[in-house]
Amino acid sequence: VGYRADAVQNFFGDGSRYKIAIQYATQVVQDGTGRVVDIARNFAGNSAFILSYGDILVDPQNYKSIVDLPDDIEAIITVTRGEDVSKGGAAFLNERMELVDLREKSPPGEVERWSAISERAVPFYNAGIYTFRPSIFEFTAKLKPSPRGEYELTDAIRELAQSGKKVQAIELTGEWADVRDPEILARLNRA
Repeated sequence: VGYRADAVQNFFGDGSRYKIAIQYATQVVQDGTGRVVDIARNFAGNSAFILSYGDILVDPQNYKSIVDLPDDIEAIITVTRGEDVSKGGAAFLNERMELVDLREKSPPGEVERWSAISERAVPFYNAGIYTFRPSIFEFTAKLKPSPRGEYELTDAIRELAQSGKKVQAIELTGEWADVRDPEILARLNRA
C-alpha cells in the first residue's frame, strides 16, 4: 500500500471477512510501480504471485483466469480494448497474444510509431493485473527512472518479454475501469 494506505487497510482488514488472508507492505517512497514489485519479494519468495493495481475496478472472475501460471509462461499481463493508451500502458502483442512491446503513458505520435513496427496495428490497453514468477525481480532491480522520474513496472515487463521469456496477455472480460482521477470516480458513482 502507499497513498491512503490507512483507508485500504481499514476497509479490507486482515481479509477474514472475505475468507482470505491479507498481508500488507508499505511503499514508503512512492517512486513508481516498478518499486512496488520489489516490496512483494519478501511475500513471494520463490512462488508466482498476482499484482493488481489498486485504482482499477474489474469483474472479480478475471482473477481466476490468471491464478495458474503455465510452466512455459514467465508472466501474465491483462489487457483490454477501447481505452486511450496515452493515459496508461500500450501493450503490443503478436498473433498468439504474447507481449512484444509495452510503453507507459506514451506522448502524442509515439503509439503510432510503435504500432508501425508491431505485429498488431492497434495496441491493447494494459489493464493493471499481472501474474509474475520471481524472475521479474531481476528486471525491476535494473530499472532506471523514466522521463517522468518514476521506476516504471512496464519497463521491467518489456525487458522481461524482450529477453526471450514468454509474457502472455489475457484479455479481460466484463466491466473494467481505471479510476485514475476524481472525474472518473464521480462518473462511476453516477452510473
